[in-house]
Amino acid sequence: MARNETKYMESVVALSEELNFSRAAEKIRISQPMITKNLADVEAMLGFRLFERDRRSVQVNRAGKAYVQQARLALLYGERALNAARAVVQDADVILNVGRSPYTDPFLISTLLAVQLRKFPHFKIDLSSQYSYDLIHELLEGTLDLAIATEPPRSPALSTIQVAESPFYIAMREADELAAQSEVTLDQMKGRAWILFERRLHPPLYDSIMRVAEMRKVTPSRVQHIIAPEEAYPFVADGSAIAVVVKAGALRIARNGLTVRPLTENDLMLRTHLACRSDNQSKLLSEFVKAFVLAVGAKRAA
Repeated sequence: MARNETKYMESVVALSEELNFSRAAEKIRISQPMITKNLADVEAMLGFRLFERDRRSVQVNRAGKAYVQQARLALLYGERALNAARAVVQDADVILNVGRSPYTDPFLISTLLAVQLRKFPHFKIDLSSQYSYDLIHELLEGTLDLAIATEPPRSPALSTIQVAESPFYIAMREADELAAQSEVTLDQMKGRAWILFERRLHPPLYDSIMRVAEMRKVTPSRVQHIIAPEEAYPFVADGSAIAVVVKAGALRIARNGLTVRPLTENDLMLRTHLACRSDNQSKLLSEFVKAFVLAVGAKRAA
């Protein structure tokens, strides 16, 4: 990447974030006249404006937003390329940025952390936690190299591979009549108070639960929303509600008089995928995904 292209992108990105020439110049440690010149140069090169501005305000226009989105990625990948080269020369760690939900199956996380690569003996995983739906935004923005996400959206910008499938679990008191069953069906939950994760945490998944329930004419007496499965504990413990949770959440609250049973509904299965950007050509990422998928299959077959 040419130095001029880099300074143009840095200037445009900084101005889009600050919407003020003085603050943008200070942010990237150049003078205000220089950031003004950089913007003029890049707009002259493109033949159109990226910002609408007057003496009072600066606003990013549609073309500017499109430029900034790709410029952020270009700067990010440029920095990672430099770091990867330095790591090879210095025999240092190469970082793979991986995101996962805090409620990802522990089996997948332990398998992921155990992966070793002969071609990349010094690679290191930087593991961060975010809700599944937000992981995809971070992936598309370039903050993450790889995400372990439940039901990621279909997009030509994403490459995905399914690595797990599991049911939801229903948490209840051990004295609940449902606990006498080895599994629970949606019909058996009719008329009960349900505890569900908040819709904003994963809108498509939430909507699928409510849609299937409506199609089956299974109506809860009420729905209470939570962010973390631990929040459901006191309401399940007093028998006022049953909770719909994922496997990891079930493991965290199945104690002190509470138990869980799988929800047996073919239309309500949780499918976990590895997801990355389609344009990510990293050899490290490719080798890691292959090794992880093989390790998951081998452990399940054992």
